[in-house]
Order: sequence, then C-alpha cells, then structure tokens
Amino acid sequence: MKMNSLLVAAIVLAALSGVLYWSNHRKPVENAVKVSADTPPKILTLAQDDITKVDIRKKSGDEVVLAKNDAGKWQITEPKPFRADQNEVSSMLSTLSSLTSERLIEEKAGNLSDYGLAQPASELTVTEKDNKTQKLLLGDDTPAKNGVYVSLAGDPRVFTLANYAKTSLEKSAKDLRDKRLLIFEQDKLSRVELAAKKQDIEFGRNKDQWQIVKPKPFRADDSKVEDLIRKLGDAKMDSNVSDDDQKKAAAAFNSGTAVATARVTDASGTEELQVRKNKNDYYAKSSAVEGVFKVGSDLGTALDKTVDDFRNKKLFDLGFTNPDKIELHDGPKAYFLTKGGSDWFSVDGKKVDAIGAESFVEKVRDLAASKFVDSGFGTASLEVTATSNGGKAVEKVSIAKDGDHYVAKRDGEPALYQLDPVVISGLQLAAQDLKPAVEPKPEPAKKN
Repeated sequence: MKMNSLLVAAIVLAALSGVLYWSNHRKPVENAVKVSADTPPKILTLAQDDITKVDIRKKSGDEVVLAKNDAGKWQITEPKPFRADQNEVSSMLSTLSSLTSERLIEEKAGNLSDYGLAQPASELTVTEKDNKTQKLLLGDDTPAKNGVYVSLAGDPRVFTLANYAKTSLEKSAKDLRDKRLLIFEQDKLSRVELAAKKQDIEFGRNKDQWQIVKPKPFRADDSKVEDLIRKLGDAKMDSNVSDDDQKKAAAAFNSGTAVATARVTDASGTEELQVRKNKNDYYAKSSAVEGVFKVGSDLGTALDKTVDDFRNKKLFDLGFTNPDKIELHDGPKAYFLTKGGSDWFSVDGKKVDAIGAESFVEKVRDLAASKFVDSGFGTASLEVTATSNGGKAVEKVSIAKDGDHYVAKRDGEPALYQLDPVVISGLQLAAQDLKPAVEPKPEPAKKN
C-alpha cells in the first residue's frame, strides 16, 4: 500500500513539473500579447550601404566573414578568401538592414537561457563604416516551430523572428560564395576564343556586333555567339559536393578527353575554362577558381562546335528593319522597289501592291545559305542589291548557278554561300508577282 502511495506521489510530482516547465516556456508568448503593438517592432534599422563587414558565427563553430573591398564589392575573408555572390549578399543585407520581428516577447528578459539566447545558435555581428557594431543573437525555435527567438546584444528585449527571415540570415560560405566558373562582364567583353574540334576560333567585338577573326574573317551570327557567351557565364560549380567528390572530379578530368578550351577577355583581363569529357560526364577547370568541377552536358555541347556553327548564314544584314530600296537583276529582267512612307514604289514612281511588295522583301530578307562552300561560284546570273539605313548601308549579292544548286557571294567578301534552288525560285516568283497597286475607284457623285 505504501509503495502504491509513493508511486502515485511520484506521478503527480512529474506531472506538476511538466506543467511548470511548459508554463515557464509559454509565459513569454502570453506576455507578448500585452507588450506587442499592432505593428511588429523593428529589431534593426541600418543603412545597407553603410555596412562594411558581417561576421556570421554558429554555435557549431562554423564561421563566415564578409568584408567590402575598396571597389565596393563584397568578398568572403573567412574561412578562406573567396569571391562572394553579390546578389546573395545583397539579399541577406536587405533582410538584415531592415529586420522586423513577428512580435516582442519581453521588454526586459529575466533569463536569456529560456530562449536559447545565453548560448545562441547563431551570432551575426554587423560593422558599419563608422566602426559601430551591432550583434544579433538567434536562439531556440518557438514552441510552434514557425520562428526563432532573437535579441540584440546589450538590449534586454526578446523578439520572435519568422523562419524565412532566419533562413535569409543564417548563411554559410557555400551559400554566399560566387559559384561562377568564369567571372566576366558580358557587356564589356572584347574577345572570345574557342579551341575545339582541332580548330582555333576567335571572335572580336565591333561595337555591338561580333565578328569571326580566326581562322578567317567571317560574318558571325550574333545570336550564336551570344548563346556561347551565355553558356560560359552560366557555368557554375556545385558548392555542396564533398572533398571526396572533388577528388573524383579531378581524377576524371585528368583522364578525360579534351572537348574545348574557352578564353574570354574583358577590361579586367583574360580567363580560361577547360572542359573535358569522361564517359558521359563533363568536367571543367577554370583559371578563375581553384579546383575541378562537374558541369552540365549543355556546356560541353555548346563548346563542341566548328567555326561554321557560328557563321552568319543570312546574305543580308537587314534584321527586322525594312530596306529603303531593293534592286534585282535576273538575266535580262530587272525589278526595283523603293520605300516611301508606308508604301512601296516601282522605278517609274508608281505605287506597288503592298502584299506583293512585302512578299518580295521577305524573300530577300530570308535569303540564307544551306551550307558554306569553298568553290563553285562562276558567272553570276542574278544580282540583288539592298539599300538601308537612309542610304548608308548598301549590300550587294551575286548569285551563280552551280550544278543543282546556286552559290552566292557578297560584294567585297571572299566567303561563298550555297543556296538551295527552291530559295532562288521563290525569289524569282515573288519578283514576277510585283504588280501596280489597284487604286480605289472614286465614289460616284451624289445626285441632288
């Protein structure tokens, strides 16, 4: 009987202890109703541009230190010097500089241990340009697990902070590191070189247009070159791989087959990226980043190109603009179109049917090679001249028959373009369909 009484007493004591523990941990939340205003109070209000250093230290011992360099760029200085992802850092600082709580729990916390703030899970120390520092402490999760207790060092208040804000702040070096394998400013690139398929290709920028410089001067397809540059700019490391995985990647790279080597040059210098293939995987090594990294097959295929893949197949550089004038000589036949306002006119100044004129212009605009050839241009049987940009640009194309195909040559350029016969017949038919515009008949006069 005595034993039973002791057992009951022990159970009651345990229950009371549990209630007391729960009460102590729930008390701050209940108090929050009394001290919180309608608008959740701010925890930090800083000028983001004035922040010069951020130190993120976790209870586990992990630490990352960010510092702004003389050029105003953020760099990771600890645990190792790394380039920082400026967008990631800016996003974190945006949250940190205007940090709003969910609610104020206590105005004057009696025991920070109740919130895990005596030995916080994370500490963020912010330094401003006047060397003033603020330290943000992140403690335990709230009972509902949808937030975390926070406070500022030296401030007796305790707040709750939403989990999404906590995630924005608790960043590691891997999170904040610039993961790009090549660091260049696309709009400031002056040269791109590609060694692939036993060819050395070089692109040079002339204002806003790319030209092929090597192996020979050719017109470049701007969209193809820009796509290559975009792929190089998008090449990124996987910062979550283990040290063993990186060693395996290095071994695979060393024993792999060379796919291509790319070099990009901007105002800050030249960077190089080597890509190799091992079985079905691609690996890259950059002069801008230490290590070897596995990359996507889309990068490998984007670099595994010949010079012809980047050449401009279009015979005219008209783009989407209308020419001012088009002249076609097809043997003894000649066709002329001149743009005037929204209308087209023939050589005698008469208005040409708009549908036929637009069809002819599109045929000229769409003249494109099926492939590039080194020979086959003989005596020209057709000549097409397009004048655009207010008469400043004049392009002339001569076309000769070569067996079952045609070969075209732009005036002043050595390159030869092979054309399918259906392209030429379509152009000839469109020219033959040019007709005078039908003027609307005047309405009959009304009888009085």
